[in-house]
Amino acid sequence: MKTYLKRFRRWLIVSGVMILAGIAALLCADVDCRSAASGKIFRSVETIPTNDVALVLGTSKKTARGNPNLHFTQRIKAAAALFKSGKVRHLIVSGDNSVKHYDEPTDMHDALVAAGVPTNAITCDYAGFRTLDSVVRAKTVFGLTNFTIVTEQFHCPRAVWIAQRHGLDAVAFAAPDLSARWSARVKVRETLARTLCALDLYVLNRQPKFPGPPETLLLAEHSAPKPTPTP
Repeated sequence: MKTYLKRFRRWLIVSGVMILAGIAALLCADVDCRSAASGKIFRSVETIPTNDVALVLGTSKKTARGNPNLHFTQRIKAAAALFKSGKVRHLIVSGDNSVKHYDEPTDMHDALVAAGVPTNAITCDYAGFRTLDSVVRAKTVFGLTNFTIVTEQFHCPRAVWIAQRHGLDAVAFAAPDLSARWSARVKVRETLARTLCALDLYVLNRQPKFPGPPETLLLAEHSAPKPTPTP
């Protein structure tokens, strides 16, 4: 009986230490992430700095139940608004195309064209399997060192953090977060993702699954419609 109690107490101590270590890792990753993104996230086209290129991070067009994904809609609206404001000249849409009949970049491309962005102002990156892949490939594939990231508010800090750790000068244009009904789950997942991201950045030095080969971006003159002058 005494041996059992000793083992149980030892198990409790080890479990408690592991839980505390996990909580500490979550908190440290969150603080580091927020610190890296401080002053680099913008919510209006009037205040965001101008860059030649914006990187639009991918998400699925439909939910698992086949309904329109509002996260997708938010990012497309933000990217189109950024382009039409003249704050960027070109959009890279980066997402997952690893399985048949699932193509985030093409879905984003088509949605942006429908929103009024010229097709020659959009480049598809089909190997943006994760946020890290999309951000780092902007450098290794497209040769960018400074650019604007387009995603939702909750996702912006981690994307900017990754860019900073890879020596990139990136700012983020934040699409508004959705209501709690839509975003509660993804925000919890984002907290865990930041801890895993810290492991990738500081321990594993993880790189994109497909880091190349290089591709040339053709940046045409901005052709977004100009606003009609008020009489």
